[in-house]
Amino acid sequence: MKIVKEFKEFAMRGNVIDLAVGVIIGGAFGKIVTSLVNDIIMPPIGRLLGGVNFADLKIALVEVATFDGTPEEVPYIKYGQFINTLLDFVIVAFCIFLLVKGINALRRKKEDPKEEPAAPTEKECPYCLSQVPIKATRCKHCTSHLEETAAHG
Repeated sequence: MKIVKEFKEFAMRGNVIDLAVGVIIGGAFGKIVTSLVNDIIMPPIGRLLGGVNFADLKIALVEVATFDGTPEEVPYIKYGQFINTLLDFVIVAFCIFLLVKGINALRRKKEDPKEEPAAPTEKECPYCLSQVPIKATRCKHCTSHLEETAAHG
């Protein structure tokens, strides 16, 4: 029973549930993209190329001649289907790229708000070149009076 308890704790962790939701939505998105490629994008391209159906493009690996005219199963290289699948991948990869780019832009805005640079808190003593507080009237290093330079500094 200990293993069931450990599995329950593992499965109810936020990351696992988020991952499961991502996989389910990703699968559904993949079906949408596949339909987009097969049903909307490739038919016009095939029509422009002379009525070609990309899913039917293939090369037979073995030439078979039958005497009675019945079709025989032969191995094929289905390069048309490969083109469809490759186009699916490019569209999904581009969508993921845009999603990650958008998330990174939001993250940058959240982490790095554009603020004005802070006003300087120190100035340089003109006599010993040490850093002293900006409101100081006397250098803490060389004890020089800074009143004249406070107005200029």
